[in-house]
Amino acid sequence: MRTILITGPGGSGRTTVAAATALEAAREGHRTLLLSADRTDTPGTALGTATGPVPTETAPHLSAWRPDAAERFRQDLTAFQTRAANVLDLLGAARLDAEEVTPLPGAEELSFLRALRDAALSERYDLLVVDLPPLPQALALLALPEELRRYLRRLLPPERQAARALRPVLGRLAGVPMPADWLYETAARWDVELAAVETVLTDRNTAVRLVAEPGPAGADAVRTATLGLALRALRTESLIANRTLPETTDGWPASLLAQQRKTLADWQASYDVHPVPHLGRDPHGPDDLTALAVPGVNPATTPVGWPVTDRLAEDGVLVWHLPLPGAIRDELDLIRRGDELLITAGPFRRIVPLPSALRRCTVAGAGLRDGELRVRFAPDPDLWPAAGR
Repeated sequence: MRTILITGPGGSGRTTVAAATALEAAREGHRTLLLSADRTDTPGTALGTATGPVPTETAPHLSAWRPDAAERFRQDLTAFQTRAANVLDLLGAARLDAEEVTPLPGAEELSFLRALRDAALSERYDLLVVDLPPLPQALALLALPEELRRYLRRLLPPERQAARALRPVLGRLAGVPMPADWLYETAARWDVELAAVETVLTDRNTAVRLVAEPGPAGADAVRTATLGLALRALRTESLIANRTLPETTDGWPASLLAQQRKTLADWQASYDVHPVPHLGRDPHGPDDLTALAVPGVNPATTPVGWPVTDRLAEDGVLVWHLPLPGAIRDELDLIRRGDELLITAGPFRRIVPLPSALRRCTVAGAGLRDGELRVRFAPDPDLWPAAGR
């Protein structure tokens, strides 16, 4: 299955573009699912057909789904209480009834990611169109699986033999039972689920379609989003310049038209830009979505690579190439921590594991050139195999 993730600044019309993209794909004969994170039925307004907590067919070959995060959270918490019954009883905890449960912060995002995973793994569809929240919530959502998996590995490492052996001693010192096997089993199950989501997001058939209105605010949002996506090694499939004004100035301020033209010219130098016309009204129903003439999803896939090049013979270093378009030198920071590299680029941060060859090296320097961060690594004599061994 191909997956297209659609996001943009708030008010940019991203949900309408997502609906139009899904409808266009369905008309081409692709079995398509439109998955939306919107709490209100904005997708239904655009499609002209109500959508809800179960996938609903809205047109031939097209279904739409807005998962109910609150209900999913209730189900998860009820199942967790059942699995942890023994520990909760030892602690004298009172069980929560499903009716009194309201989603905690972050629960909605996790529920949506699980829905994304379920939809992507389904064999019912050829294309998954995901209407993500606005930027920057979407960027935080896309980072969540990798970050949570890292936290789980640090807090509850799979190698738990030492913890198991010390559990009785720690229990006597703390005066409460130490985590039992169910806790590690739960962590392992969460890790598997998060890994499945991460696999979908990093798959070569997954790409991001950005939506923005051409103008100063849209240009700033696109520049920031491009950097955030690049740091996650996510590919931008195209940029939809939404609500583009006609060439004639009749009825529109000439200054606004000039502003849009300038932004479009700047975008076309760096992106695959597709202008979508301003209809003079909010699109509603299949006819209006068709009039937007959004492009079909590009079937070509160009995975984002972070290659390591061997410059040992010439310069005595290995070079790690990290494409970061839009990065500013003064807003970049790198910290080596064991076998990981903490990268800060503008408002974004990511901790990435080093490729195996670089773990036996020390950082020898870094430079930003033409939108690419190049980190140089020199072999550590104590860890690097000597010639002839």
